[in-house]
Amino acid sequence: MFQDSDLIAVNKPSGWLSIPDRHDAEIPSIRNWLEKKYPEVFVIHRIDRDTSGLLLFAKNEKAHKYYNQLFEQRLVKKIYTGLVTGALTEDEGTISQPIEQHPSFPGKMRIGRNGKPSITHFKVLEKFRGYTLVEFNLETGRTHQIRVHMQNMGHALVCDEMYGMVDPILLSNIKKKFKLSKEVESERPLLDRLALHAYSIEMKGQDGLVLKIEAPLSKDLEVALIQLRKFAKA
Repeated sequence: MFQDSDLIAVNKPSGWLSIPDRHDAEIPSIRNWLEKKYPEVFVIHRIDRDTSGLLLFAKNEKAHKYYNQLFEQRLVKKIYTGLVTGALTEDEGTISQPIEQHPSFPGKMRIGRNGKPSITHFKVLEKFRGYTLVEFNLETGRTHQIRVHMQNMGHALVCDEMYGMVDPILLSNIKKKFKLSKEVESERPLLDRLALHAYSIEMKGQDGLVLKIEAPLSKDLEVALIQLRKFAKA
């Protein structure tokens, strides 16, 4: 999506890892892919495997240190777009709940009094029957932060198998008088992966100028939204 002498911005597909995982060696990673094209790459931050969207890498150690510090000091504005289940009672607000490791399920997080402070600002973008499109502005960047906060609100992200329902979005569920054509044996889901996308990052570059990078929604999420607007507008 963007690159200069210090920085590379990639629109990561859902299902790809940010960096290789020795326990999931067969799953492709963005860092391995970039290493085939560039002599050196340094990961600046990560997003979940099932989340699509903006991912940043540095081309040299100096840039890596600079941009890492921006993230650590919360000087980066990170905007996500997500499709959640149900209808939110408020059109915008802030969730401030600490997040900690789940004691019984490795890799899973939960709200807990001993957790790290976690702040998510949200704003409703569009309403559909059974779903809501939401913009998330992360003040902190905890593991699974949006997913945990939205589950705790009772509006888990669509197709979130860890924190919500795994049910895909089917056209037959939103379109009245839906019929499969005779040539098709089974219905193909409109969306069957985590409905979360890292949409934009805004920060100061090393030259002191504001740098804003955006990654358009992936095709599957965009197609699902088109059909929801057509057949399930609230």
